[in-house]
Amino acid sequence: MSSAPFSPDVQVVHDSDVPLHVQISDALAAMIMSGEIAPGTRLENEVSMAKRLDVSRPTARQALQSLADRGLVKRRRGAGTVVTSPHVRRPMQLSSLLTDLEQAGFEVETRVMAYNTHRATEDEAQRLEIESGAPVTFIQRLRLADGDPIALMSNLIPSDIAPTHEELEENGLYNRLRANGVVPSYATQVIGARNATLMEAEALGEKRGVALLTATRVAYDNQGRVVDYGTHIYRASRYSFETKFFAD
Repeated sequence: MSSAPFSPDVQVVHDSDVPLHVQISDALAAMIMSGEIAPGTRLENEVSMAKRLDVSRPTARQALQSLADRGLVKRRRGAGTVVTSPHVRRPMQLSSLLTDLEQAGFEVETRVMAYNTHRATEDEAQRLEIESGAPVTFIQRLRLADGDPIALMSNLIPSDIAPTHEELEENGLYNRLRANGVVPSYATQVIGARNATLMEAEALGEKRGVALLTATRVAYDNQGRVVDYGTHIYRASRYSFETKFFAD
């Protein structure tokens, strides 16, 4: 028998300037993000919440939908409202997503969606700083954490150092490069945001047009050779970059 739905202890102020649904969703979001409400917890339905908090049913529905829009819960007919897996915060450093997720305690899965070798176009050659027509390998992978899609990663690599299809299903790109004697030592990276295409949304389990984080990275070895040109997209509802700054 399934456990009873969880009824969070939320305090609402009816005469506040802050809308009731915002008070409820912000309080629940804080509990979820802090771990006070664990992933997998089934929350009470909107009828129960409305009655218990003395708000209207549309207000309760709006609060729960706000959590769903932020990726903090999943709402499914028959299953109710269930808290999702934790949000991933990734430090801004030269490491692979696989390593960062594993260190954060996630069970990680990689699916190689595309793998092909071809002659570099002029644009690809410019990005990798090689001769046009040189062999390059294009790789696209879907990275999952605890069964949920997190990122869709596309990488262009000189073919002479590219890991095999099988190696990439078992390990991270940078780990495989290092194992093969190629050591990424520094990189340039640009972080941005845009809306998901239909293909991207389907791959990441999101709705078309949802906001995505983007990262374009060029990695170099200690000789200054470009060893990877990567364009990655991440679910903004589940993922963020974390940066530390130090005062002069």
